[in-house]
Amino acid sequence: MFTGIIEDLGTVASIKRSAAGAVLMIRTALPLARIALGDSIAINGACMTVTAKRRGAFAMDISAESLRRTVLGALAPGDRVNLERCLTLDKLIGGHLVSGHVDGVGRIAAIEPEGDSRLYTFEVPAAQTRYLVEKGSVTLDGISLTVFNIRGRRFSVALIPHTLRMTTLGFKRPGDAVNVESDMLVKYVERILGPYAPAANGRKRAVTRARIALGASEGAP
Repeated sequence: MFTGIIEDLGTVASIKRSAAGAVLMIRTALPLARIALGDSIAINGACMTVTAKRRGAFAMDISAESLRRTVLGALAPGDRVNLERCLTLDKLIGGHLVSGHVDGVGRIAAIEPEGDSRLYTFEVPAAQTRYLVEKGSVTLDGISLTVFNIRGRRFSVALIPHTLRMTTLGFKRPGDAVNVESDMLVKYVERILGPYAPAANGRKRAVTRARIALGASEGAP
């Protein structure tokens, strides 16, 4: 579990690919003495496990599925990545609850200046649009952001200078891909209430038909 508040901008030191996936080595300023083998760290919002450490860097095994389903498959040596260690019970939740399980890959549609900040427009897969809520939360490349101005598959977020300096979004351009994780609370609500949706829709249709019938009878001579 994570919060979507980035702790460090790491750098890809190397990536060794194979048919089974890849081994990713990342240079970081995170305190490696406090990171154990087996710990979870979110890389651009994708939860991965630390498998090795060396001075100033750590390694992670990336499965073939993760390479296919996230932006990690496009990484190359020298690329910057957002890093966040997993949530502990004494850590402030400055963003929102993030699982580190990427739902899909979106793209930056536009970037516009807005004072000292920048207005980013993102486009996400159609399957993720039902989870977008005005002033709700979304995780993009591991960053907790607030959604507004939803238009179909597109929505906007405002990035302050601090976020631009401390995350990869400050380096990205229109057309670049980002990992997307929808708000897990919205997904749980959908899962819990899903079985009741057909019955609710049926009741709505019945009420509508009754109202139409009642209106017809009241208007009859």
